Amino acid sequence: EAAVIRNQRSLQQWPGQIKLVPTSAPYFDGAKLLIAADCTAYAYASFHEDFKNEKIVLVGCPKLDSVDYSEKLEEISEKLTEIIRQNNIKSVTIVRMEVPCCGGLEMAAKRALQNSGKFIPWQVATISVDGKIL
Repeated sequence: EAAVIRNQRSLQQWPGQIKLVPTSAPYFDGAKLLIAADCTAYAYASFHEDFKNEKIVLVGCPKLDSVDYSEKLEEISEKLTEIIRQNNIKSVTIVRMEVPCCGGLEMAAKRALQNSGKFIPWQVATISVDGKIL
């Protein structure tokens, strides 16, 4: 029961799909942003403990819901750029899978950081298909 209470306290906002969240929201003020591929929380058993704590979570997959992969990457990058540009983001952590399509999410996030014009600490964690951090 204590673990449930701890996890509830660390939930800053309902994790949202990148395409659905507003570009400006109160929870972005001073946020440590976690940009995670949709499947990472399922593939990596300690996702909440190792990545989510006290972070604002955005999830997405450039491969889903899109016919044009490059167009989807551009949409994700533009949305993330505006979120970073319009808010006081303290850091960005990108969690992706080792599969090639997840490279697009990482690329979109890096492009957003560059296009925002801000210098923000960032890091990338890659999860293997067998559920380990690479």
